Amino acid sequence: MADPWQECMDYAVTLARKAGEIIHGALKGEVSVMTKSSPVDLVTETDQKVENFIISLIKEKYPSHSFIGEESVAAGECSILTDNPTWIIDPIDGTTNFVHRSTFHFCCVSNFN
Repeated sequence: MADPWQECMDYAVTLARKAGEIIHGALKGEVSVMTKSSPVDLVTETDQKVENFIISLIKEKYPSHSFIGEESVAAGECSILTDNPTWIIDPIDGTTNFVHRSTFHFCCVSNFN
């Protein structure tokens, strides 16, 4: 019997790769850095762009799914848990590394469903 969630997993991998291309491209330019809850809790325009990119494409393919996005919630959006499949998105897992890329340049995209 096929795993009913395999299609979602495959789509998440595809989106993570596309988001990785956005992040990789952003590494070549200047990074606009802001703070969230403290001076060490960073967010960049790229974080926000990647999160919006991922959510918009998932909404297109799976309109009934819900989302908890790290940057959306940090900006004040409520995350209401329902019985709908819910994607939890960290657009740049390792934002500090992304910001200080010349020192330690490892970061990734994390999507969970």
